[in-house]
Amino acid sequence: MSSTSSETPGSPAWWASHPQVPMTQRRGRPPVDVGHIVTVALGLVDEVGVQTFSLRMLAEALGSGTATLYRHFASKDELMVHVVDRVLGEVEVSDLEGIATWQEVITSVAEALYDTLRRHPHVLPLLVAQVPVGPNGLAHRERVLRLLLGHGFPIGLAARAFTAVGHYVIGFAIQQFGTASASPDEAPQLLAFYRDLDPAVYRATVSAAEELTTVPLDEEFHFGLTLIISGLERLHDASDA
Repeated sequence: MSSTSSETPGSPAWWASHPQVPMTQRRGRPPVDVGHIVTVALGLVDEVGVQTFSLRMLAEALGSGTATLYRHFASKDELMVHVVDRVLGEVEVSDLEGIATWQEVITSVAEALYDTLRRHPHVLPLLVAQVPVGPNGLAHRERVLRLLLGHGFPIGLAARAFTAVGHYVIGFAIQQFGTASASPDEAPQLLAFYRDLDPAVYRATVSAAEELTTVPLDEEFHFGLTLIISGLERLHDASDA
């Protein structure tokens, strides 16, 4: 799938001219399933990271040649757009329509996205490059917005809620699981560092040293999510008034 557009891969204009990925390539030998290419590419990105990944590496893993890949994708950047959309396609909450409250909807969606991103930490830098508007990204957005609207959210609040929760989850995941995130054994070192600070200058930090460094990640994640939901509850109630 080669690009004839000068638009940036992954941008709205680019997706408008690339509405679907063809599932097979009829020219050349051997035929290659595009879905399989993206799957293998995601596996390699998970293993080595975006910077190390190359189309040559992918071709070797597929037992093919780079020329075959270029029949589908004009560049590595185009392929990465589809890798991101494939990851978003893994965010699955099958029973959202049966959830009783909008608070449960947001919690379930946030947890599903968080768990997916935690499985693919090397993809996180790609998510901050631009708003994901591929087929899976659009389907996820549409479903959540419809559910919020169905729970009485005004359209503006529904849009802001979706964006705020998405930004929180992605930002939290980047900080905790991104390639530049802290190593698991840094917390004890950080605790010791805080405790050794001059209490005359950093009294509050010294006092809060343990709480700043020993809260489990899942607990920290859900605490922040609860704060967002509490704020949305006040806005939602005000819109009903």
